Amino acid sequence: MLVLLDRDGVINEDRTDFVKSPDELVFIPNALEAIAALNAARHYVVIVTNQSCIGRGLITEETLTSIHNKLRTELRRQNGKIDQIFFAPDTPWEATENRKPGAGMIRSALSQFRTAPEHAVMIGDSLRDLQAAQKAGCHRILVQTGKGLKTQKDGFDPEILPITVAKDLSEATRFILDGRFKP
Repeated sequence: MLVLLDRDGVINEDRTDFVKSPDELVFIPNALEAIAALNAARHYVVIVTNQSCIGRGLITEETLTSIHNKLRTELRRQNGKIDQIFFAPDTPWEATENRKPGAGMIRSALSQFRTAPEHAVMIGDSLRDLQAAQKAGCHRILVQTGKGLKTQKDGFDPEILPITVAKDLSEATRFILDGRFKP
């Protein structure tokens, strides 16, 4: 299966002022171990993340690479890895189809990993993550970390249902690995 992950609010703590350096990348408890468990079960793990901090001029692509290098290094310590990272540098006011809720990054991942949408799941914490997955035809899991509790409280439009809700990435991973969630 192809497991698509949002980054901020799913793997690391979400910041209202953006993650602008490796030092500001603070991992949610057990998130890295969850990714390693997905790897061990032979699932592809791909990040699809909006990074408007680039379009806003707050960081460069080189800084984003440094941030992601920290993520990859910490994952290696857990015997985990990310198979690919897709990011949209677009600002909300100059969004392309790649910026979620657009499905461009997800469609690129599906193509690269030669995966049919019904064999992929998007795990995110925001409505735009769920909308992008729905547009691409993928299954959807909302985590309650990051913006997830607010997203859940605000409710869901019927067209993006069904959605599975998990406490965090660790629980979402357990849903996948123990068969409670089947694409």
